[in-house]
Amino acid sequence: MAKTSKKSVNKKAQKGTRCSNKEGSGTSLDCLFSPRSIAVVGTSRKKSSLGREILHNLVDYGFQGPVYPVNPKADFIHSMKAYPSVSAIPGPVDLAVIVVPKKFVLRTVEECGKKGVRGIVVISAGFKETGEKGKQMELEMVDLVRKYGMRMVGPNCMGIINTDPKIKMDATFAPVHPVRGCVGFLSQSGAMGNMILEYAKELNIGFSKFVSLGNKADISGNDILEELENDKNTDIILMYLESFGNPRKFTKIARRLSKSKPIIAVKAGRTLAGARAASSHTGALAGLDVAVDALFQQCGVHRATSIDELFDYALAFANQPLPKGNRVAILSNAGGPAIIATDACVSLGLEMSTFDPKTSKKLYDNLPEEASKKNPVDILGDGGPDRYQMALETIITDPNVDAVITIFVPPLITNPLDIAKAITEVSNRHEKPVLGCFMGREDILASIEVLEEHNVPAYSFPESPAKALAGMYNYYQWRKKEFGRIKKYKVNLKAVSDIIEQVRASGRTQLTGYEVECVLSAYGFPYPKGGLALSEEDAVKLANKLGYPVVLKIASSKILHKSDVGGVLVDLRTESEVRAGYNKIMAALRKARRTKEIDGIQVQALVKGGKETILGVTTDPNFGPLIMFGLGGIYVEVLKDVSFRIHPLTDLDAAEMVQSIQGYKLLTGVRGEEGVDIDAIEKNLMRLSQLISDFPEIEQLDVNPLLAFEKGKMCKVVDAKIILKKG
Repeated sequence: MAKTSKKSVNKKAQKGTRCSNKEGSGTSLDCLFSPRSIAVVGTSRKKSSLGREILHNLVDYGFQGPVYPVNPKADFIHSMKAYPSVSAIPGPVDLAVIVVPKKFVLRTVEECGKKGVRGIVVISAGFKETGEKGKQMELEMVDLVRKYGMRMVGPNCMGIINTDPKIKMDATFAPVHPVRGCVGFLSQSGAMGNMILEYAKELNIGFSKFVSLGNKADISGNDILEELENDKNTDIILMYLESFGNPRKFTKIARRLSKSKPIIAVKAGRTLAGARAASSHTGALAGLDVAVDALFQQCGVHRATSIDELFDYALAFANQPLPKGNRVAILSNAGGPAIIATDACVSLGLEMSTFDPKTSKKLYDNLPEEASKKNPVDILGDGGPDRYQMALETIITDPNVDAVITIFVPPLITNPLDIAKAITEVSNRHEKPVLGCFMGREDILASIEVLEEHNVPAYSFPESPAKALAGMYNYYQWRKKEFGRIKKYKVNLKAVSDIIEQVRASGRTQLTGYEVECVLSAYGFPYPKGGLALSEEDAVKLANKLGYPVVLKIASSKILHKSDVGGVLVDLRTESEVRAGYNKIMAALRKARRTKEIDGIQVQALVKGGKETILGVTTDPNFGPLIMFGLGGIYVEVLKDVSFRIHPLTDLDAAEMVQSIQGYKLLTGVRGEEGVDIDAIEKNLMRLSQLISDFPEIEQLDVNPLLAFEKGKMCKVVDAKIILKKG
């Protein structure tokens, strides 16, 4: 992203698109964002009413076209001629903003359709958000919109804004007008949208377009993303979301869009995955929000945890170039804040720069003896504008520095305004990001304004610029990253289809251990040699054939956790141990009165060595299948060291899943240990993804553990379970 001045960010003009009442031009949403005429239906003489405020905002912001107040009980509103109905308006109407009571909305929508209105914004509330009756009315409204070929924002929204000077449309009831800029914003909450407009104006962040989505009955967040993708006035996209309408479509759009424009989102609310009855490790570990995190990671959306953080990122993305590396230098006049910033940078994956010898020499030659010349650089409390300017110029030109955070704590002897001017003077001459942290209150407001006017983001605390810089670097990496490929392997579809059909026919949803083995083997998952024993003699024959030691475990579609009923015995080394083990398991089942719940006893060759990992699938009701990877054993039971991605997986997704767990180094080898075959693990993850693609009726799946060995040796599935969806 090229560096531009703050003035250009907030005032840049681009050629807008127009919307004809007969034929749309450009995107399908031109009728909403580029109307030639607007009717406000339900406006009132009362200044406190929503309709009156929307009418006032359209006029006051300078909409470049006729605005028609519609009210059957008024001749004039806001010194403008009012009309009793939309049909009574003499000219064409491109956009209607509807603010009538709920009981009149359907009639008004139909009237707009008959008039030839192409876009409507329904501010009125009382629909899906209120219950079944309201939901039914909303569906009828959508039917009318479809019938007349219209597009609709809302209902239950606060309106839309287009700051393009050729349009100048503020069709909201917000008390403040937005500053013009390059940020496109979509909000699912009207109340949050109102607050966001006010907060953005305080920070001097300018918008290109703003949309309050409301109930998303017709136009969704995905539609707005596609609109902003094609909008030349929009360089950055901010989102406040409470739910996803179509996560699959969102992923496709966002993955493409985020390669050219950064998307930063706050996602409120939680998925239902964590609340479902979890009968697998994967289901239990798929916490309340992992699906959202996985979705954003896979499509390059940067997630903010709060509105404050959202705007911290927006300040940096909108005003500074992206860093081309993660090496950061910190310049400060106080040691404490510099240390805090350093800790924040390192914890976020940034690297503290090691200065070039020429940089170090110049700092040593020009800074006081007591000053700290190493990174972070502390020029001391008496450091004035000349010292700041010299140090920043020296640091920013260092080839080992990719970005600089400048910190200023105002002492009594230094004018903050002069410091701000010195920083901006250097920053505007270089193409490396410079982020500021000016700590204080009333005495630094003027200096913060100078920073903002000259395109240097100003933060109140040291952690904020560190977070913003980390987000910018992550986005820089995302833009460079190639899209992965979904690989296909040769598998036995018919064998799996037959097994699932048999399970369904028997009225079951859980597969037996033997059925699971057949399914996974059909997709290339390597199992230890083994077989199913229906008697003590069968178990002995299988053990002798396989060779000792062996493992015995119950095969059951009804007993989820074998160990809980004494159904697993390992490292049996002789025929007598196998006989004793078989009888021990059966005795435990008889005691628990569960002998009829098993299909036999599996006998498997014992696999020694290897690193325990876990692969799994759980189905989120909104996002579909989530695929998990982690270390097995105590790492999954206690530490929950796992990663998730939304299905389907590309080869890059699989690689990132493995690399992102905290215990990744244990897989690559530590303290002289040989690492395992990472490529084999990744291939098994992609095989798992292919299985879920081919058989979406699988709701939950655990491979726990999958033993990974050194390169050249195949992984081994030691245990697994599969549960089908009901019905």
